[in-house]
Amino acid sequence: MRILIHGGFFSESSQSNETKLEKQQALIQILEKAKDYLTEHTALQTSIYAVSLLEDCPLFNAGIGSQIQSDGEIRMSAAIMDGATQKFSGVINIEDVKNPIHVAEKLMEEDDRVLGGSGACRYAKLSGFEAYSTQTEDRKKEYLSKKQSTGTGTVGCVVLDQEGKLAAATSTGGKGFEIPGRVSDSATIAGNFANQHCAVSCTGVGEDIVSNGLATKIVTRVTDGMTLEQAFKKSFSELKPYDGFAGAIAVSKNGDLYFLESHPKIVYASYNGAENTVFT
Repeated sequence: MRILIHGGFFSESSQSNETKLEKQQALIQILEKAKDYLTEHTALQTSIYAVSLLEDCPLFNAGIGSQIQSDGEIRMSAAIMDGATQKFSGVINIEDVKNPIHVAEKLMEEDDRVLGGSGACRYAKLSGFEAYSTQTEDRKKEYLSKKQSTGTGTVGCVVLDQEGKLAAATSTGGKGFEIPGRVSDSATIAGNFANQHCAVSCTGVGEDIVSNGLATKIVTRVTDGMTLEQAFKKSFSELKPYDGFAGAIAVSKNGDLYFLESHPKIVYASYNGAENTVFT
């Protein structure tokens, strides 16, 4: 069993050592809960569970604590992919829900599995998700003071379960101050992708990740025989012509874990089957 989670780049939030320590501690606590959960649940279920916990933590830019867009509204995106079934589902620019990842989970039951904007909001309401404001005082202060975000905040999880199945889940509160209607990478296969060989979740500047097709490239290259390290290095080298800002985490069917970032620093936490590790 393997789990790797990320909490986005530090640059999307405070640079203080205190905030970095808080994020590290939060990731370890979430990782511990996800490990326990994985013992009786699948990779897909565990990835969703871990991301929902990240969404519930205001330290991260997903769910509670999401960035505010230029018109003063919060719109979030999230996606999941089951490596075993090759099913992908997600929501784009959804509003007024606590956990967008749970709406993505519900959409796995549907034929139409990716919804955006008003359609995603309507679906959530009709499915019984309660209206919930994810705005925090810190995000409101940032917005009112016109503090610009770097747009690099996302959370994600990749999992290998005891049956050898893989899954990826990703959620974001957006870029911050973006034009309403902007689509991030998080609910696309550029930012969240898995098959029976590999699972990948990305964070960074969505436009750069989509331009590169990052998650899909890494998974495809592993499927074609590259190691995780080789697939990452080749795919990240293709970000260089436009100085692409991205990070990614992955787990392979063999239990290998890997992560890489084009610009420091992301906070990661992993469980390799024997011990926990936090990377910053």
